[in-house]
This record gives sequence, C-alpha cells and structure tokens, in this order.
Amino acid sequence: MAKSSKKPNPRTDPDEAVSETPDLPDRDEELTKDPEIVEALRELYKDIEKGFENQQERANSQMDYWEIYNCKLGEQQYYQGNSKIFLPIVHDAVNARTTRFTNQIFPQAGRFVEVTTEDGTIPQNEMSLIEHYIRRCKLRTTVVPALCRNGDVEGHYNVYVGWIKRKRHVAWRTQKPLQVDGLETGETTDDIEEEDIADARPHVEVLADSDVLLLPPTAETVVDALAEGGSATILRRWSKAKIKQMRADGDITDELADQLLEEMSGERSVKLADKSKTMVDAAGIKTAGGTKHALVYETWTELTIDGERRLCRIYFGGDDKPPCAKRNPYWSDKCPLFSVPVEKIQGVFKGRSKIIPCDKTQYYANDMINEAADSSMYSMMPIVMTDPEKNPRIGSMVLSLAAVWETSPNDTQFAKFPDLWKSGFEIVAACKAQIMQTLSVSPAAITQTGQSKSKPSQADVAREQQVDILTTADAVTVIEEGILTPVVSFMVELDHQFRNEKILVRQFGEKGLRAKMEWIPPIQMDRKYSYRWFGVEQARNMQQVQQQIAFLGVLTKIPPQQYQGHRLNLVPVITHAVENIFGPRLAPLVFEDEKAQMTLEPQLENEWLAEGIDLAVHPQDDDPQHLKAHQQAMQGGDPLGNVRVHMQRHMLQMQLKQQAALAQQIQQMAGGGPQGAPGGGPGPRAGAQPRMPRGGQQPPGMIPRDQIGPMSGQPPALRQRG
Repeated sequence: MAKSSKKPNPRTDPDEAVSETPDLPDRDEELTKDPEIVEALRELYKDIEKGFENQQERANSQMDYWEIYNCKLGEQQYYQGNSKIFLPIVHDAVNARTTRFTNQIFPQAGRFVEVTTEDGTIPQNEMSLIEHYIRRCKLRTTVVPALCRNGDVEGHYNVYVGWIKRKRHVAWRTQKPLQVDGLETGETTDDIEEEDIADARPHVEVLADSDVLLLPPTAETVVDALAEGGSATILRRWSKAKIKQMRADGDITDELADQLLEEMSGERSVKLADKSKTMVDAAGIKTAGGTKHALVYETWTELTIDGERRLCRIYFGGDDKPPCAKRNPYWSDKCPLFSVPVEKIQGVFKGRSKIIPCDKTQYYANDMINEAADSSMYSMMPIVMTDPEKNPRIGSMVLSLAAVWETSPNDTQFAKFPDLWKSGFEIVAACKAQIMQTLSVSPAAITQTGQSKSKPSQADVAREQQVDILTTADAVTVIEEGILTPVVSFMVELDHQFRNEKILVRQFGEKGLRAKMEWIPPIQMDRKYSYRWFGVEQARNMQQVQQQIAFLGVLTKIPPQQYQGHRLNLVPVITHAVENIFGPRLAPLVFEDEKAQMTLEPQLENEWLAEGIDLAVHPQDDDPQHLKAHQQAMQGGDPLGNVRVHMQRHMLQMQLKQQAALAQQIQQMAGGGPQGAPGGGPGPRAGAQPRMPRGGQQPPGMIPRDQIGPMSGQPPALRQRG
C-alpha cells in the first residue's frame, strides 16, 4: 500500500496552484488560451477525422476476423442448409498460440525482468518492486493473454500505461489503555481505529487496433511519428461518471464537460454533416444499446509553446466543442501508448492480421461440415422403395416396433443414402491441418499426421519441444522488445513520479518459499539501471544449461598461468545456472549470498511485530540479545501474540545451534572428515556431460548433444567412439 498526495487543482484550490517543481513549466496549464494553438488544434482535428475515415475499411475487416474467432456464421458462407455449424479451427489455433506465447513470456521460474546496473551488482530491491507491479497489474492473467489474442486477430499490439489511485477507508480493532479520570488503570479496552489508505499502482490497458490512429501512417514507431510532427490518437468512450471524474481531476475543462453532459442528457440525436461518416467513429455523442456515451479523441502530439516544441495531450470532444490541451503530465516526457505490429511491413506502421491467410479456408471448412452434417442426417434414414400398383396400402407402412406391413417382400425394398459425410470430414481435416500449419500451431505434431503410433516416442517429444521453443521465441521477441520492455521502464518512471512514500513488496528472500518483506524507498530515475524483459531469454537459455554445466568442469581445470591478467570468477555463472534450474525462490537457499546474511535490529523487529507482520528468525541473529529486547516489548502488551511466537522461534533456534555445535565437537574428537562428505573415487572428467549410464534411457524431452549446437547457434557437437 502507498499513500500518495493528490495533485492540487488550480480551479478548486487556487491557493495551492503552485508547480511542484518551480524550475519546470506548469504541466497543469491549459494551453487553449493561445489563439495560435487553438488554430493548430482545429487543423489537427480534421486530420484525425480523416485518418479514422481512411482506416474504416481495415476496422470493418477486423470485425469480420473477430466474428471468425467468436465462431459466428456470416454472409461469407455460401451453403444455406439445415445445419448451422461453425468449426472453431481458427478459434482453437489462436487460443493455442496465446497459451504458448504467454507461458513463454512468463516462465515457471517466476522472474521476468532483468536489471542491469553500472557497477555490476544485482539490485534486488528494484527487481522486487517491478515484479510487484507486474503482479498488481495482472500482466500474466489479464493483459498479455488479451494482447496476444488481439495481435493475432487484428495484426497489431497496442497498450496504454497510466497511473491509478484507489482510496479506501479501512478500520481495524486495537487495544488501548483504559483511563479513568485521565489516569491509566493498567487495563486495556477494545477500540476501533480508522485510516484512509491510497492504493496507487500502474495500470496497463489493452487497446483495440481500430481505436488507435497514428499519423502519418507510414511512420516506423510512435516516437518517430511524434518527432516528425505527427500524432497518436486513442478513441475513448466516456460515460457520464467518467466525464465528471475527468473534470474533478482537472484533465478537461468545465466548459467541455458541461457540453458533453448536456448533449448526453438531451433527447435529440446527433446529426452528422456527411452521410459517408455515419459508420465512422467521429468524436461526439453516440448511442449504443440504449446507453449514450461520448466519443472523445485523446491525442498526443508536439505543439509549439513559447517557441519550443513540447509533447502535449489533447482531448477532442467534437468539432463544435472546445478542445483541452496540456503539456505531457509525465515527467519522463514519453507517450504512454506502446504500439508495434505483429509482423513488420515495410512502409506501413500497422501490421497484418494472422487470420487473413486463413479466413477463406475457415469459411470453406464451415460449408463442408454443414453439408456433411446434412448428408449424415439423410444417411441415417432408410429409403423404402415399393410399387404403388402392387402395394395399395402404403399409408399403413409405419416404422415401429413389431410393425406388420401387408405387402409382398418382393415388391418392397430398402435403400441407403450414400455416406457423403465421410468425404466432407476428410476435407474438413485437410482444412484444419492447413490452418494449423499457417498459424504455426504445433508444427511438430503436423509432421506426425501420417504416423500410426498411438504414443509418441522420446525423439518425437524432443522434436516437439525444440520446434516449439524456436518458433515461439522468435514470435514472442516482438512483444518483449516492443511492448513489455518499454512498459516495464515506464512503470519505474511512473513510480518515481507518483509514489512519495515507502511501499511494502515481496522479495525472494533466503527463507525459500517464504517471501521476504522488505521496505523499499522511492528509487531515483536516472541512468543507473537498465530494465529488460527476460522471459524469452530465460526459456531460451535453458537449452544452454547442459553446455554450461559441461564447460564449467573444463574451466575449473585450466591453470591460472593460461589466462594471465584475468581472474576467474565463477559466482555469476553458478548463480545464473542455479536460478535457471531451481528458480529464484529456491536458488538463494542452494547458493547463499553472504552479503544477504544481514540481521535486523530487535527494536525494528518489535515495531514490525506490533504492526502485525509475522517475522521469522535469522540464522545469524544474536538470540539472547533479541530475546532480551523482545521481553521488554512484552511488558508493553502483546495483543496480537506475534512477539510471543517470535520469542519461541528464537528459543528453538538456540537449541538447534547448541545441538549442531555439540555434534561438530564430537565429530572433531573422533577425527572424522566433514559430515556428509562424498565417498572416494575420482570425479567426473573435465567437460563430462551429465547423462544416464550406458544403456539407460534418457528422460522424455532430453535435448540430444548433437542438437544443442544448432539450437543455440553453435556448431554441432561431434559424437565420439568408445
């Protein structure tokens, strides 16, 4: 939790309307007072309307692609029969890609961000803070799956990052000394305390591609478009409550808010001057499902202010409404819109949908399955052929149990409708295989379609994993480099700007699965740290773990005379390998950092225990000293019982330390070696690859030695005889 002071509103708090940084211009200043800026905004609004009108055909096509994903039959189907079946081939393929990409971006190791520092140290505090914001923003469960799905259907990734604050009025029970006539009686009584807590964090929003416009459309990136004098626009849909909130926060003027609310309350519908724009999302008041909402353009562009080009945020409520323009409210002076295409097309900013090569095949598969379904119904019904002249009682021939037909068997015969549905199912299977191959879904499984084996072999599983890692890593790199890495850096910059107090976050500590709670002060926004999303690289490096383990044995055997002027430091290599194998929660237990073996002062522990934080004891704590300090804290009362439990842990740790010291003395007196030392015999030779004994079977999915090289970009390893 974090408490953040609200930014002064110059209209409601005139006495407090002072810039927090006097050396910088006021970012809350309304710029529409300048006539030249107003004229420039009018020209910009016309360009934005024209831009949305030009990309209307693309938006309509994306609606067709979403209908394919949502399995809705449309006008593209030419077969009109009794069956109305939609095969979810594209739907399943997109979901499979989303699941595979999300798992690749968020590996099971649990650490997703790599922080590089100038001095080479590992900033655990900053890494823990970013991981905390990743969990709070629900990137794993909400943002990235929706982003991957939008990218496949629309051909473009769009996210918008901001900072939100939620205020809560919390209350809790507490114990207070009982006073009579102003004197304490030594007894306690129940009481209730209240406090206002502001919960502030970054917010990541996935945007529809049809709601994003970049001018000029030929720009390479959003930054390039803004630098060339262009703009980036997001189409917003505001309700009455949202308009009132924007006015209260000072983001829009009272004049614009009043006009929008007045039109939304009116009964008349909005009339557009041009009939061709009736299907275009122009700014104004619209009605959808009986509910009115305001369509507002949020535009980011550079305006000339006092002879200097500055990035500004503008809100357009319509051609007949006054715009609102202010400088970029973020100190980093970056546009919060992050947008990249799924596959870059030269000369165009927007990408191409992955469903375009599959839509006609999906429609054809739907027609075939519906024809096959109708044919299967006909084939299930028998055809009775009879001579009406020799069988005048056709009306009495009823299909029922123990039916008696009064006719000659020679005059009545049964026929069966051809099983045409089998051919239809074969066509559907071919269409499914083609769509799956086009969308790169399980390509290794497609190569096994002609095999009759019911259970895949070890080689099949290994090939499946290799192809999956290679194809997925190449596709997910676009998301990591274009979206996640800049988003993580922007989160840190927002934290520096808006968080004023300490925040309690989880850090992977030395207690294994127990997450250590550490107080982190606000970090400084400078060039000391460099952030990068590490999901794909972490999964890709798993292929090289076998090589690293083998080469580590070779490296330790090289004498120091062979690398004069250099010092062998295996700590980064071992730390990297241990974290890749055991994960960040278990790795600190396996490979401990002595610098992290720092104890807390007992007085600080008393404060945290009084606040309800459950603390574990540290192996290097001075247990008698801590027990003495905690005993003094017990005299002031322990309503939650945390101090008593913590003292019991200290006493248990003292007993364990005494037992360990006694066992060590007995072992030294007996003249034995280190406890648990391995048996004799030579160790593995330098460069030996960990493997099963000769004749044993490798575990499923084990990467063969001769295939590790091509996957990691290295030449293949040669097999040796003997």
